[in-house]
Amino acid sequence: MFFIDTIEVAGLGNRSYLAGGARTAVAVDPPRDIDQVIAAAVRRGVRISHVVETHLHNDYISGGLELARVTGARYLVPAAARVAFERTAVTDGDAFAIDADLAMRAVATPGHTPHHTSYVLEEGGSAVAAFTGGSLLIGAVGRPDLVEPRLTEQLARAQYASVRRLAAELPDATAVLPTHGFGSFCSSSQAEGDTTTIGQEKAANAALLKDVDSFVADLLAGLEDVPAYYAHMGPANAAGPAPVDLTPPAVADADGIADRLAAGEWVVDLRNPVAFSQGHVAGSFNFEAEGKIATYLAWLVPWGKPVTLLAESAEQLAAAQRELARVGIDRPAAASTGGPVSWIRAGETQASFPRATFADLAARRRGHGAAPFRRGRQLTTSPRASPFDRPREESDVPPPSWRPPPHPGTGSPAHCRS
Repeated sequence: MFFIDTIEVAGLGNRSYLAGGARTAVAVDPPRDIDQVIAAAVRRGVRISHVVETHLHNDYISGGLELARVTGARYLVPAAARVAFERTAVTDGDAFAIDADLAMRAVATPGHTPHHTSYVLEEGGSAVAAFTGGSLLIGAVGRPDLVEPRLTEQLARAQYASVRRLAAELPDATAVLPTHGFGSFCSSSQAEGDTTTIGQEKAANAALLKDVDSFVADLLAGLEDVPAYYAHMGPANAAGPAPVDLTPPAVADADGIADRLAAGEWVVDLRNPVAFSQGHVAGSFNFEAEGKIATYLAWLVPWGKPVTLLAESAEQLAAAQRELARVGIDRPAAASTGGPVSWIRAGETQASFPRATFADLAARRRGHGAAPFRRGRQLTTSPRASPFDRPREESDVPPPSWRPPPHPGTGSPAHCRS
């Protein structure tokens, strides 16, 4: 008998997996915070003997190298991926014994990246599941435009061929277990549904229903913007990520928060937008901790700029710190818990701004034209905010009223500044 445990990384819209038998298991595309993978193995009473990567990830920092080091597992990485660390190079057709009567076979599936590799879990020589990474997703495929613009169409055609190879070689009952597709921008579209099989994909996936030219044209036409921080993930994964440090950051008092703002650093308030609107530190940004904070904060912050976190509780702070570490924002410069009363200096007042219902905005628009929104410290009007329409006095930050386009079905976070 075998098991497959899913490790949800909801903040990034990804999944990792632990699969094995009675004694040993393999971890697939582990997140950077490997403690949850180790905990899953402990619950199962198994040793992690192998760690595999389907590709060098562009949307998060992998925990694979550190997990292999901690557990003594073999670290399997596609041979064509250029990395700066020791690993077991995997090529098409390679097979690895995982447990008694349980093996994993590599299948080259270029498209999401040139070196992308899927892994088929076989029990007694028969395929039972396919870990497809960013290749075949639920009702979609991984996007082909994250490596090099000049390769995008070529990779889109390779993706089409890879998905069709999986469909041709695997039984219809084979479970399809992708890493992306649950809100990640690595997916060409949002997954519809939670589980799937090869047979189900044959009936629903465009790559298995359309001719190659139609598929490629539609795929490329539907691609959305790429989060800016993606440019840093591939190189970090190729170099070999350092172990994550989730110990509490330095404590920031009111004077320290003011000093960091004066130095041009980012101070991020993790509370919900309603609480933020009612009172906050002037100059701070609002990224709700319960939203996709890792994706959107990493997308918007100038890379490498120090970030101080303001949270309602130690638990909220720790959760946000974990999310941010997954995308390479390793250590907050400082942090504080509580509320704005303790975050501002004596004699200063909290900033705030009014809230309105959609009916209020509609009435304002009928009576006065475009609805107002805040930009920096000014109240202006505009029918549409653009990421490139920057306030002149704060040229290093995006306009606070702009929101990155949400991935279909994911919604978008609040991030305001006043």
